[in-house]
Amino acid sequence: MNHQHTLIVITGPTAVGKTRVSIELARTLGCDIVNADSRQIFRHIPICTAAPTAEEQALAKHHFVEFRELDEYYSAAQYEADVMHLLPTLWQHSDYVVMCGGSMMYVDAVCRGIDEIPNISDDLRARVLRDLDNIGLEGLLAELEIIDPEYYAQVDKCNTRRVVHAIEICRQTGVPYSSLRTGQAKQRDFNIVKIGLNMERPLLFDRINRRVDLMMEQGLEQEARSVLHLRHLNSLNTVGMKEMFAYFDGTMDYVTARERIKKNTRVYAKKQLTWLARYPSIKWLHPATSIATILDIVKQS
Repeated sequence: MNHQHTLIVITGPTAVGKTRVSIELARTLGCDIVNADSRQIFRHIPICTAAPTAEEQALAKHHFVEFRELDEYYSAAQYEADVMHLLPTLWQHSDYVVMCGGSMMYVDAVCRGIDEIPNISDDLRARVLRDLDNIGLEGLLAELEIIDPEYYAQVDKCNTRRVVHAIEICRQTGVPYSSLRTGQAKQRDFNIVKIGLNMERPLLFDRINRRVDLMMEQGLEQEARSVLHLRHLNSLNTVGMKEMFAYFDGTMDYVTARERIKKNTRVYAKKQLTWLARYPSIKWLHPATSIATILDIVKQS
């Protein structure tokens, strides 16, 4: 292990303030930021995903922000390969890199590694997506329960992307997806320090509610209308877009859609915290913690 190189992971629930802390930390250390938010990688929906603004990106160099089209396939395995390819270049300029995001599949991909999974052919991917359109998520779940009951028992059954991915792997390989998941961490040749940001639940929920109000003011409705014709894409199967699409369909009024975005974002934040609780290595701090204190923790780790 090269003890001179350190990846500092800034994670936590949505709206807690990860972007601000990461920028301050990167500016102090003179290093770059690697985005670890699975929705911020897509173009055309920066309001919905709360992607770093141009002004924020001017303060510190960001990677993997708005670099994929909405209809492009991108997986945690591809993310792992891309980040691992980039890091040696970043180490040439600084002994530190800051990773910022709350998508733990992406964080795990770099910190622990992804199992070797075969590439999916374009034809098979297209067939699975057609099946999703024809029989829906419930139909794919029924198939998954038969061909891989072990993964079916543990998968988030509301997460279309993960269900579709499991079906793709099962069909491509002819074996259960669960049989290919070793769960063994890969060795990395750099230090990893994970900092989790959190605050009292009422304060976090208030931040979420106020951020949704700001997103509406910034033009979330117009942003959603601009991609409405692509609503079938998995990249748009996300909080903010789903509720806006329901508003456009007439199944929700505007106020209900706005309040539902707030509620569903709060639910998502709780899911993130539940996931993060599985990692005892995370050092939890309030987002108002000084950068000096964070640096002390990094240096002691």
